[in-house]
Amino acid sequence: MPDIVLDSVFQEFAALLLLAALIGYIGTRLKQPLIVSFIAVGILLGPSALDWMHDREAVHLLSEVGITLLLFVVGLKLDLHLIRTMGPVALATGMGQVIFTSVVGYGIAVWLGFAPLTALYIAVALTFSSTIIIVKLLSDKREIDSLHGRIAVGFLIVQDIVVVLVLILLAALAAGEGESSLHLALISVLVKGVLLLVGVGLLMRYVLPWLLGGMARSQELLVLFSIALAVALASLGDVMGFSKEVGAFLAGIALASTPYREAIGSRLTALRDFLLLFFFISLGAQLNLGTLGAQVGPALIFSAFVLIGNPLIVMAIMGIMGYRRRTGFLAGLTVAQISEFSLILVAMGLAVGHIDQDTVGLVTLVGLITIGLSTYMILYSHGLYQRLAPFLGMFERRIPHREQDTDGADAVRLPEIVIFGLGRFGTRIATELHARGVPVLGVDFDPAAIADLQRRGIPACYGDAEDPEFFSTLPLGAARWVVATMPILDTNLMMIDALRSSGYSGRIAVTAHDQATADRLAQAHPDLVLLPFADAAERTVLRLVTEHESG
Repeated sequence: MPDIVLDSVFQEFAALLLLAALIGYIGTRLKQPLIVSFIAVGILLGPSALDWMHDREAVHLLSEVGITLLLFVVGLKLDLHLIRTMGPVALATGMGQVIFTSVVGYGIAVWLGFAPLTALYIAVALTFSSTIIIVKLLSDKREIDSLHGRIAVGFLIVQDIVVVLVLILLAALAAGEGESSLHLALISVLVKGVLLLVGVGLLMRYVLPWLLGGMARSQELLVLFSIALAVALASLGDVMGFSKEVGAFLAGIALASTPYREAIGSRLTALRDFLLLFFFISLGAQLNLGTLGAQVGPALIFSAFVLIGNPLIVMAIMGIMGYRRRTGFLAGLTVAQISEFSLILVAMGLAVGHIDQDTVGLVTLVGLITIGLSTYMILYSHGLYQRLAPFLGMFERRIPHREQDTDGADAVRLPEIVIFGLGRFGTRIATELHARGVPVLGVDFDPAAIADLQRRGIPACYGDAEDPEFFSTLPLGAARWVVATMPILDTNLMMIDALRSSGYSGRIAVTAHDQATADRLAQAHPDLVLLPFADAAERTVLRLVTEHESG
């Protein structure tokens, strides 16, 4: 059997992956997103530290494929329906924050002495927030379907659309470098853009439905075709004078309307995250720690602006639109960092010669600071709000009508039973009580669940059981029961304490899915602990035994 010899490139690749896994593990223990860890790996492997990365071309190719898949998945999961269902708040906060951050960020950059074009790149880079990081953090906290979570995802989608438009504009500027007139370059890009859109439209209408029908018989083949389409359209976009990212985004749009979008997206997410590792490592390897020290001062100024200014403008817009200060605060924290798109933008600017390596280092340093700090701000957002709530009154109208004056909530002022949590269990309870003529008020932080209950003719309003201030806004004067159907121990305990602190004198029922949780809840002395799984099992056994004996 011949000896197995590992060449230097393979050994370098192995060392890169092992170091990335080790640093990534340390980062996760510190509750940091992997983006921060991977940039740190690049710095360690680069010339400023260990200098182990010599085969830059292979890493660069993998990073380009990773960026292509990132934009492809963004296009694939572009949920315009979410923007429509959230009403104008997603557009208002999304565009308001983009405009505010760009204008003020540009002013700060010029004040610090940067050239106009460099200042423009920095300002735009400060605008975008990381959809990947925010969705992951909100999902881990089970807040992705909350009101503030849906609003945040809505304006992050708006930001993603703006990203693509900025990339198109950047492609036009790059194309105009050698043209006699920038106007001619813009017209050329516009014409090519229309041709590309028409081509993708024809592909969606006549080719993809027929082709995907055969491909979908094999999941592996469907995923392979999706990647091939993303890379092919990215390459076509590059050839036509656009960026690869624009072509990949359109490829995702082309498949977003098919019934296979979820299957494709779920399978590509892990591959996308793996390949993006190489982009962040490549970016970190380019940083020169010797010159980065001079960027610390500007980086701290820009980071403070992103960490404080972005949340404040979101809170101000949402307050004007009638949302409560707590909702505005929790949604605002999600824009307190810059994103992977910011780093992609400055990398493209460096490639076309618009900015230098020092500017890339500055934006990367801002990314490390804001992503690192904002992660903790989001993870501990509820405790942070409790400390800052007394100072946030200016961000809330006297009557926050968006969350209090809901259609169903005004219909019945004095409910006898208030139900928190409108999942299957809570909705069934509310429906049965309403059918028996019992006045009910449903409360949930999922706008879709609120709308569903209101369509059934049952009053419902937005609310969060973890918000102690919310209970004082509820019509609890005639309520005999407050029922929590969420089987989350900490949430139920907080709700019991908040209800008693607010002076509620009725009875409280909470829910558990297992006996251990029920025993913990019993120590807080609620009037009733519901065990829906155990109760359903007992009723099923009773029916089976009855049917058996009667048979």
